[in-house]
Amino acid sequence: MNVSELLEDLTQKGVQLWTDNGKLKVNSPKGLLSAEQRTELAQRKTEILAFLQRSNETTNDNPGTKTQDLSLQTIGRLIGGFCRKIAGFTPPIIDPKAMAKKLKVAFRPLPDGYNEETILKFREELEDKLRGNGVQILTWEEATKQVDYEITIPFINWKKNITTNVIKTGVSAVVDVDKHPSLLGKMKIFVVELLYKFYSRFILKDRQLSASKIMQFISWAEENILPLEDPTNTQVIMLTKLNKEFVDPSIPYQKKIPIGVNTLIRTFSEIVIGVSNEKISILNMNLSDSVFPAESVDQFVCNSLIPKIYVPILPLSLSRFEIGEYDPEESIYAKQLVRLGKELASTGLLPSGFKIDDVIKRKSHRDIVDWMANGRTGVSYGFVAYAEPPQYIGAVEISEQEWENLSSIESFSRDELRQNEIGRRYIKTRIGGKEVFKQLPDIWVISSRSGANKTNLNLETDVLRLGLQDRLLLQLPKGMDLVVGDIKPSYDLYVMVAIALAAALYAPELIKNGTPMVHFHGYPSTQWFEPDNEYYTGVHNPSVPCGTYESGVFNFLGIHDLVNKYGSDIALASLIEPDHGTNIIASDWEHLIARIKTGVEKGQIDLGGKHFPSLKEAITTR
Repeated sequence: MNVSELLEDLTQKGVQLWTDNGKLKVNSPKGLLSAEQRTELAQRKTEILAFLQRSNETTNDNPGTKTQDLSLQTIGRLIGGFCRKIAGFTPPIIDPKAMAKKLKVAFRPLPDGYNEETILKFREELEDKLRGNGVQILTWEEATKQVDYEITIPFINWKKNITTNVIKTGVSAVVDVDKHPSLLGKMKIFVVELLYKFYSRFILKDRQLSASKIMQFISWAEENILPLEDPTNTQVIMLTKLNKEFVDPSIPYQKKIPIGVNTLIRTFSEIVIGVSNEKISILNMNLSDSVFPAESVDQFVCNSLIPKIYVPILPLSLSRFEIGEYDPEESIYAKQLVRLGKELASTGLLPSGFKIDDVIKRKSHRDIVDWMANGRTGVSYGFVAYAEPPQYIGAVEISEQEWENLSSIESFSRDELRQNEIGRRYIKTRIGGKEVFKQLPDIWVISSRSGANKTNLNLETDVLRLGLQDRLLLQLPKGMDLVVGDIKPSYDLYVMVAIALAAALYAPELIKNGTPMVHFHGYPSTQWFEPDNEYYTGVHNPSVPCGTYESGVFNFLGIHDLVNKYGSDIALASLIEPDHGTNIIASDWEHLIARIKTGVEKGQIDLGGKHFPSLKEAITTR
């Protein structure tokens, strides 16, 4: 295993490695590294250091796409807490054409007798459009390899050798067509599920099996399941008939949630593309009911599908955080967050979600989802959060002369980021065409935990405190057990800290007393916005999923762009995320609640994609 493969393997397991003044630093959860792995790290220390230092130099020499003044690498590292040069950081890419060049996609051979003409035609067109955008299309032989494994049935000591094809690591996505099992197929599914339950209880004794191993075990009986060598990074894209009920704008979004969830579970895929002669829909765990005209397939592939393949929805490992605790009873922002959620209950914008065990009935499927969801036991839609006022030590802003006297920071561009003698970091950026030099504050955001009922939060168990300094921090309610309490931060944490940091840098009046944030899976109409100091942005962004620092980058750039276009006097901002939803922030929580309630009452705010077309049409006039 070469150094690159070794570091990638360790990073995926939650081990962090970085350089600090020429020394190798390692942060690993207790017990994760074996004695052999520690020995290997010690023996290859010089080799690893050289590789990390070369990587840092390469990313500095190739900062990538810039905003007016900041490289995407710098923005990504700041909002992602990658300032300690943690191995595994990849500069964010926000151009779909550049994303496409990094993707490898395979098309599964069609089953015998498949004759859905509309889907067959779209499948050919999709392959052509992906290739035209720069995606590498692999043959089935290039994308798969044969794996042999043996299972043993206890008591009778019966052994069975099974041979199956698995999708190789490095394949970004596999495109398949939806298949409904025959009577024989249903019998095979029944048998394999009994075998899996038996194997799990008596052989594994309920020890966790990896998702790829479970898929291999049950794939011989399930036509819609593709065994994946790397289920974390290889997505299955299922082509199926368009579900007219799911994309009907007259049907309330709450009724669409179970339709979407069951479709993803039934097809066992991360992305489902619905196809008809007139329309194309796309569905993932964001449960967007987005619809594209069939003639807009180019836009669909480039701006919607490619970003979703490039950045899959993944929960952030707890190993990324420095864990601590706080007392929510002493936090006015924690108490305001609970009140914010309760006040929003009447709007219906924050559905309660579901427990994984309640929706997924089969044990094999539950175990796969549990492994991929990093132990999360439930899913809910939307978030409420409250950014505390930014925390500074020393001057908030300095002169150009003072900037020139600051020290460089290892692996950061000296033109973008420097630090003073006590380690406070300053960034050079532009506001309204003027170059300014601002301190990067410590950011703290109060947030509901993942899976919590946002409209009925328990102050003692549901409210977390997220921190962004030169690393990510997570503070649990005092006395809470990390495991017993099912404590997981929101998928959208990069978005939360990115909004707070951007507001501190570019719109300080917006956040000086704290900033409430509301995210829901829908959109406001253009009629909802008051003139002069309420704005929206992001309508034409590529539709990257939540849980990625690409989504954080787009929200950071949204604040940056609004201020440079309209000035810093912003009372309310709506940061649009296509195929996902809206983040609305304001300087005052009571004003935010009043505005949202008014919008819902007047039919100007709704869940789902009902109002998105109006935003798209009007954006050029704002």
